[in-house]
Amino acid sequence: MSQAPTTSGAPAEAPPSRTKYAVMAAVVVAMLLASLDSLILGTAMPTIVGELGGLDHLSWVASAYMLATAVSTPVWGKLGDMYGRKGVFIASIGIFLLGSVVAGLAQSMGQLIGFRVLQGLGGGGLMVGALSIIGELVTPRERGKFQAMASAVMGAAMVGGPLAGGFLTDHFSWRACFYLNVPLGLAALVTIVVALHVPKRRSEARIDFLGAALLAAVITSLVLITTWAGTRYDWASPVILALAVVAVAGFALLIRVERRVAAPMLPLGVFRSANFSWANALAFLFGFVMVAAMTFLPIYQQTVQGASATSAGVLMLPLLLSMVGVNLFTGQLISKQGDFRRYAVIGGALLLAGVVLLSFMDTGTSRLTTGVYMTVFGAGIGFLMQVTLSVAMESVEMKDLGVASSTITLTRTIGGSFGVSLAGIVFSRRLTEGMSGASGEAPDGAAGGHTQLSADGLTQLPDRLREMYERAVSDGVHQVFLAILAIAAAALLSACFIKPRPQPPAVAAPAPDDRKLAAG
Repeated sequence: MSQAPTTSGAPAEAPPSRTKYAVMAAVVVAMLLASLDSLILGTAMPTIVGELGGLDHLSWVASAYMLATAVSTPVWGKLGDMYGRKGVFIASIGIFLLGSVVAGLAQSMGQLIGFRVLQGLGGGGLMVGALSIIGELVTPRERGKFQAMASAVMGAAMVGGPLAGGFLTDHFSWRACFYLNVPLGLAALVTIVVALHVPKRRSEARIDFLGAALLAAVITSLVLITTWAGTRYDWASPVILALAVVAVAGFALLIRVERRVAAPMLPLGVFRSANFSWANALAFLFGFVMVAAMTFLPIYQQTVQGASATSAGVLMLPLLLSMVGVNLFTGQLISKQGDFRRYAVIGGALLLAGVVLLSFMDTGTSRLTTGVYMTVFGAGIGFLMQVTLSVAMESVEMKDLGVASSTITLTRTIGGSFGVSLAGIVFSRRLTEGMSGASGEAPDGAAGGHTQLSADGLTQLPDRLREMYERAVSDGVHQVFLAILAIAAAALLSACFIKPRPQPPAVAAPAPDDRKLAAG
């Protein structure tokens, strides 16, 4: 049977093509579940609140899942490196499915939030386990194709999640958003159990519990800062300042601990690779820009361009299709040519150009023009998703694939959290300023900037108020893109520091006399 070279130089047995594609299909399904579940509930939340109550705790339905996922991601990655990918991946799928079932059975908002934590703990292992399995099963030449598939799934979830949530809620129940995970997850689980064959490991080192706890504290503090600052608490409030102190002190202590333990939760050695470090910086920056833009584009389309929630999802297709197409194309090119820097710079330039174009949108911008702008922006995301993942996976040894995939996922997630939080503050402030002259006539929430009116709700407003609100939203979105312009420029600058992947030396052809000797 053929042997596929690994990053560390040790040969790993390559599975038959049919088995490999079956495993890859199961891995992609698992990634779809992880990506979809953080997005599918958005359109279902009004119905959930109407049935379970607990409006004051609404944001925690999403925040609890995001926090649990962020905290558990590096832990799952390290466990896979120490004890083998298969068993750890199966465990994460099982926990995720259990969390999905009990979340669907929740009878109160408190129960739902608790069950979302359980679901998020499993979800953190889905993405990192999937990426690690791709890295271990396929050769670097093929890896770009499968990583492109994985990134395409994430893009599809970003656009399809809200559409799926609305459809299931309207035609079945909000509980179906959770139950949908069960048949898909079980299919992936059975395929992994039967078809996946990777080397088993058994590490004699102790699990770095202190490092895991410190890492969890740092991530929790950062996520809570991005969730609460500027909304629930002022940026200078004692709560936010205390969280910032915990994050900084915890990070300093984490570095000290990870330098001393035998099997660190976050091996600092991986950051000796300049490419790995720059890939993480780039992932943070483009995650910041991507999530901020994709959060406020639908608001602009629904409010200013008059699209319904479903239509806004359809109008996002130019962004999705360009992102997926470029992702697949780039994966193939990187696999063949191996030039990371070229595609990183192209991606950074397209991302910056897309943000500049989107910042020109106003109340008179047509849907076609917006679609063209989103196509440029989506192409930049497609390049950068593929490049950062490829660089991270090929900058470490096979034993650290879990750490590499979990770290790149984590930095992109934290970047997105910061992006949507800071962009939300900019948007809310501009919306409040734009509606300040209509506080006595505007509907509840519209003047304060805490809610956005739907396309149907706008038709109920007097013409003057509707135009004022549309202009305020348009200005708010404009300010958001101006705010993230500097971050997009920093992403392009970071891309310039990524080095091309070293090419292996060509193997010289044997001399004629050598061929005769070999033949004889």
